Amino acid sequence: MAETSSQSDPQNPVDAQNPTGQRILASQRHDEILRRLNEDGVAGISEIAAFFDVSRETIRRDLKLLAQRGLLALVHGGATKIQLHEPAFGLRSQENSGGKAAIGQAACALIRSGMVVFLDSGTTTLALAQALTQQDKAPENLTICTTSLRIALQLCHVPTIRVHILGGEISPEEEASGGIDVLQALEHFRFDLAFLGTGGITAEGEITDFTRNGAELRSRLAVVAGEAWFLASAEKFGRMTPLRVAHYEQAAGIITDHRPEPQFVTALAEKGLRLHIS
Repeated sequence: MAETSSQSDPQNPVDAQNPTGQRILASQRHDEILRRLNEDGVAGISEIAAFFDVSRETIRRDLKLLAQRGLLALVHGGATKIQLHEPAFGLRSQENSGGKAAIGQAACALIRSGMVVFLDSGTTTLALAQALTQQDKAPENLTICTTSLRIALQLCHVPTIRVHILGGEISPEEEASGGIDVLQALEHFRFDLAFLGTGGITAEGEITDFTRNGAELRSRLAVVAGEAWFLASAEKFGRMTPLRVAHYEQAAGIITDHRPEPQFVTALAEKGLRLHIS
């Protein structure tokens, strides 16, 4: 490596040395961090510090700078890649199917006869709909409102369930309706329960989403439903998506299939959200 000047460039500081005594540019560390995020989705402080033989504090500064530039999201012990787009429905349905089935069963146990229930679109709420059809003694006189075509088809032939699909523009990727028409349709119903999807959950206990339409819908239902629950399988914890769901702390809590790491448990408790492990 060519010898570098001892004078630091404020845009590209030289602040670390490798074991041979050669200076390592911060840009080299940044490139390695972003490479790891691109390949693995996460980058740990300890591993990167050991790779470059620098202090953990140096890597923390690197991660903070990259986060300020919008290139990654900070999590406990490192950083994670920001996901701008939700994976296709078919791919999501194959991810942790057992955990989602367990969440569906746990959520199903909260439903009583005569309730009006909102089921969000998504693979975990679809697992809840499937659990409803598999019960030996299903709740009677249920009214289910949903934006999901798959959920509507799953439940519309059940004699004890009346299904309303909230109209709006249909997303072919999600196979669900969305937009302002759905938000307006909410005004015609009262909801005893709402089961909502999530894009991700931050280490600070915030619920995030991929789209404005999704975030707004979930925000409103967290407020207006008698009791709202976010359904989040284990892989959602620490997953970073662009948009924050407003008023998420007014929900009852989160139903998940696996107890998350302690920082999530603490953060959610501070927000007043219960954690229900299926």
